[in-house]
Amino acid sequence: MQTQSVINFRTLDLNLLRVFDEVMAERSLTRAARNLSLTQPAVSNSLRRLRETLGDELLTRSGQGVAPTPRALALWPAVREALRQLQRTLVPGEFDPAAAQVVFTLSMADATAAMLVPGLARELQRDAPGVSLRVLSLATRDPRPLLESGEVDVAIGHFPGMIADLTARAQSGEAVPFEHHRLYDSDYVCVMNADHELASGPLTIDRYTAARHLLVSFSGRAYGFIDEALAGLGRERRIVMTVNQFFTASQVVAQSDLVTMLPRHFVALTGIVDRLVWRELPFASGAVHIDSVWHRGTHMSASHQWLRARIEQIARAVHIEPGAHEDEPLAPLPRVT
Repeated sequence: MQTQSVINFRTLDLNLLRVFDEVMAERSLTRAARNLSLTQPAVSNSLRRLRETLGDELLTRSGQGVAPTPRALALWPAVREALRQLQRTLVPGEFDPAAAQVVFTLSMADATAAMLVPGLARELQRDAPGVSLRVLSLATRDPRPLLESGEVDVAIGHFPGMIADLTARAQSGEAVPFEHHRLYDSDYVCVMNADHELASGPLTIDRYTAARHLLVSFSGRAYGFIDEALAGLGRERRIVMTVNQFFTASQVVAQSDLVTMLPRHFVALTGIVDRLVWRELPFASGAVHIDSVWHRGTHMSASHQWLRARIEQIARAVHIEPGAHEDEPLAPLPRVT
């Protein structure tokens, strides 16, 4: 038996393991073939050869996709890590940003874009003049359909429900065709115009909930994570308007009696910070996690790895820690060098 295993390994086509990894991740021959730029018959043939080599069925038909055997589930983690290690070792510099001619598409809210995109623009100007960037407004808390279709390469934002679902599925052993990375934690402050009655005096929960509120909502739904926190305290607020951009919200509250919630770092980026006052919330709302999310089909791409590394670098450079003191000027964002 040991001799047979050695012979099988020595004659094994390592490309079969790449196909195996992709099918295990997608649990679909069609999607795996698309990600690998192969035909479905070619993927099926590769799996047949791997079955014959390993002496196990590996994957069986299940509904619209395939289901792994216990042997496949046991093999996959080691195969996946080995392929990643080979990628890092053999082709670490295959993407040359200085010579690249490629277009990347990102999706994020305007408050996130205001913090990250200037740094990305400097990176492209300095290191990748042939690389183009398209930034789409984020209109959902679940960008998986955009990533699945290829409309977006990386989505960046607060995706608590989606991240929880991906984590639960991964922990149960289910295939998860998306990857994610925590970029930073943010927090929100209550913002109003300088003449608003809440701009002076203690901001109590009673005064807060009695105010007229504007909510930044991608869907238009008048309920957000602040409302969840209030509901846990048996309280609620009145939302009289929703908009889909943080910049618009800042303009509205500067000219009305409405109050809104803005990411702390974004107040200094509105361009009208001298007309606004921000206050700490009179109750705990928790940190807001900002994650980048991408499809596994692009995970090993050197160009996409370069892009994600630049995003992470810039997020670290410009991130402002939650908890800066109110009534103090917000520090200017540092340059990315």
